[in-house]
Amino acid sequence: MVIALIGNQNCGKTTLFNRLTGARQHVGNFPGVTVDAKTGQMKAFPECCVVDLPGIYSLRPYSGEELLTRHFLLQEKPDGIINIADATNIERNLYLTLQVLEMGIPTVLALNMMDEVTGNGGKIDVKGMADMLGVPVVPISAAKNEGIALLAQTMVETAGQKQAPHAISYDAEPIKRCKREIMSFIQPVLKEQATPLSFCVTKLIEQDQEIVDSLHLSAKELEQVESTVARMERQCGLDRNAALAENRYAFIERVCAKNVQKAKQSKEKQRSIRIDRILMNRVLALPLFFLIILTVFWLTFSVIGPIGQAAMEKGIAFLSAAIDQALTAAHVHPILQSLCMEGIFSGVGSVLSFLPIILILFFFLSLLEDSGYMTRIAFVMDKPMRKIGLSGKSIVPLLIGFGCTVPAVMSTRTLPSERDRKMTILLIPYMSCSAKIPIYAMFSAAFFAGGKAFILFEIYLIGILISLVAATVLRRTLYKGEAAEFVMELPNYRIPSMKSVLILMWEKAKDFIMKAFTVIFMASIVIWFLQSFDVHMQLVAQTGDSMLAGVGKFLSPLFRPLGFDRWELATALVTGLTAKETVISTLSVLTGDASLTILFADKIAAFSFLLFTLLYTPCAASFAAIRREFRSFSKAILIALSQCLVAYTVAFVFYHFASLVMMFLA
Repeated sequence: MVIALIGNQNCGKTTLFNRLTGARQHVGNFPGVTVDAKTGQMKAFPECCVVDLPGIYSLRPYSGEELLTRHFLLQEKPDGIINIADATNIERNLYLTLQVLEMGIPTVLALNMMDEVTGNGGKIDVKGMADMLGVPVVPISAAKNEGIALLAQTMVETAGQKQAPHAISYDAEPIKRCKREIMSFIQPVLKEQATPLSFCVTKLIEQDQEIVDSLHLSAKELEQVESTVARMERQCGLDRNAALAENRYAFIERVCAKNVQKAKQSKEKQRSIRIDRILMNRVLALPLFFLIILTVFWLTFSVIGPIGQAAMEKGIAFLSAAIDQALTAAHVHPILQSLCMEGIFSGVGSVLSFLPIILILFFFLSLLEDSGYMTRIAFVMDKPMRKIGLSGKSIVPLLIGFGCTVPAVMSTRTLPSERDRKMTILLIPYMSCSAKIPIYAMFSAAFFAGGKAFILFEIYLIGILISLVAATVLRRTLYKGEAAEFVMELPNYRIPSMKSVLILMWEKAKDFIMKAFTVIFMASIVIWFLQSFDVHMQLVAQTGDSMLAGVGKFLSPLFRPLGFDRWELATALVTGLTAKETVISTLSVLTGDASLTILFADKIAAFSFLLFTLLYTPCAASFAAIRREFRSFSKAILIALSQCLVAYTVAFVFYHFASLVMMFLA
């Protein structure tokens, strides 16, 4: 039995999914957490599968998530639907409910956050609402695990008995007459369709092109539909979509007037209003945002992070020494011992030592997300984002890009406009992902120890500024036009859930460790092999005679104009195409215990290398995600090459400009 979980964005859908299935999907206090369908087995009823669909406001395909949800309902035909609604904002949530009921699929309405309603003096007559809507209604609190067992039981019974929603009549007379007439002359055609009759009729009135095309109506039948709808529009005094929307909201008002006693303004709402007077202030909003992020970087890279990193390095060093002694005592062949110690331990260990820094950074970012602050940033950024041709909603994928490019690219499916979606995808790689943090941290410690947090903040800020320039260019060339209108619900500020924060940290740690012991592990072995042998498969006495050195020396002249031409650096940049962490593992294998300072003439050259690392082509997984979204390998190649060109140009300009300034100051 397959149960679809549907609801508006930010209504607690993913939290309910976790309660029903025991899964540990990340829960965020901002829209767009679910960008793809997630599946889990219901704990109480193992024979039932729950599919968590993206949050939507309508079944009209304005965005990728609405298209995905509607396609699932029409093509996969689930046995039942749990429609979760935010009980604190019931009027808006019921608009989607009325569209879901037209599907004719067994449905249960779950009223979430009922604890907040009752706690603030509100009341909902659940039985009265169920009678008016024609489906079972169950009050729940997903966050507090209240009513979940009853909801699961009700859904299984409703779906098992194939209990479709009872027919309810709420249409105004002109709309009712219009639907009846359309149904009368297209019913023979619809008998051959699996799509529900009432849903098809509504979509014909709305001119939903996908549904119209699927029905294969003749030109005469389509003309009859248009004639009937035109008459309805004249009688209502509104166009078709406005008439249907007004009709639905009129019924929702009657349902709420009879069954809902509105709560007083909650303490959470009052608190949010007070906080927003400061954080959303027209003058202070952006400076405060930058101050908060700078504080996060300072705490991560200069205060807390180095403590965890030092402890991890000591642990790795202790384990490395113990294994080295064990291998020596066991008289293991020197080549194999070199592979283990100089290849695997040096490469993987150098990357693993940065795990505490990554966890701490995501701890702070998760706090900001769960509190509801990240959604505010999207709202605040809408006006400046429109100047570069994007809406504030694009800020959400861009912010996700600071974690990882792959989910950030996937999250663009929540954007309503194809233009905005593709333009945002092209900008995401300039948001420095967490895989680059070890590179920045190692270089900052080696060259800029006195101001690590500022250097890190500067690197991230440069990435943002470059993305703004790129957006301006794209807007005037490939993606002319205006951004889609931006509507986003601002949730109340909430105290972050430590469980959700810890789940996110665990997921990041797991991904990082898995990458360390797969991609980086294999890369370290390959790098060790290439730097230990020459083209004749002879063990080399000096690394400079190895196969790896040959490749690096061939490429290194390309980077001489950027201020660095050591073959080790060219090799590290090439291996970084697989995963950005391998830049550090490569340099660790090639330099051994030597400091990075031997590879650069000065700090300017080192920073030029950081700029190139920031901006050039992301990892192979990111390339695959971009290729999938653009549905073109050739376009993905062009995008990757353009990113390399941007990286080269920025690093070149910086190096020569900074060198001239230093010469002038000297």
